[in-house]
Amino acid sequence: MTTNLQQVEVQLNGTPVSVTAGLSLGAFVDSHRINRRMVAIEYNGEILPRHAWDTTMLHSGDVLEVVQMVGGG
Repeated sequence: MTTNLQQVEVQLNGTPVSVTAGLSLGAFVDSHRINRRMVAIEYNGEILPRHAWDTTMLHSGDVLEVVQMVGGG
């Protein structure tokens, strides 16, 4: 039995990326091994709070900018 999952395209830091339709932003972050505590995510032009990542579903054309926090001095 073959499962045919629809793919949609989003932009991740300016690069087109195919994802499964209906994937949450939180699942996307986890699948890319992004440390949730060390990034901020701009979702379609607005900073999205971490508590909303798991309930925000990705759609075709969404634009994501992931900014990683870097320590230093």
